[in-house]
Amino acid sequence: MVPIVLTQMATGLGVLAGAVFVKSVMDQKPMAGPFQRCPTCNGTGRVSCICSRWSDGDVGCRTCSGSGRRACSSCGGSGTGRPIPVQLIVRQPTNRSF
Repeated sequence: MVPIVLTQMATGLGVLAGAVFVKSVMDQKPMAGPFQRCPTCNGTGRVSCICSRWSDGDVGCRTCSGSGRRACSSCGGSGTGRPIPVQLIVRQPTNRSF
């Protein structure tokens, strides 16, 4: 029984050490590249729901499921910037002789 407990404790400590390491790396290097933090929600992915603006103390609607916070419309709830889909249509010029 003791080896099983020691194995579980070692696994838990390994997971905890990994989480601390990842957090320290993330704190040192903010996310760079195409996935910048969303400026609207500051990377949380959630913003205040409009139902909390007119409420008299009770917060909740279908959009926020009663939490008072809804998914950010700028990043879609991801917390990072997302590329804007754009459709480009390129046509070859036609040489018409009149």
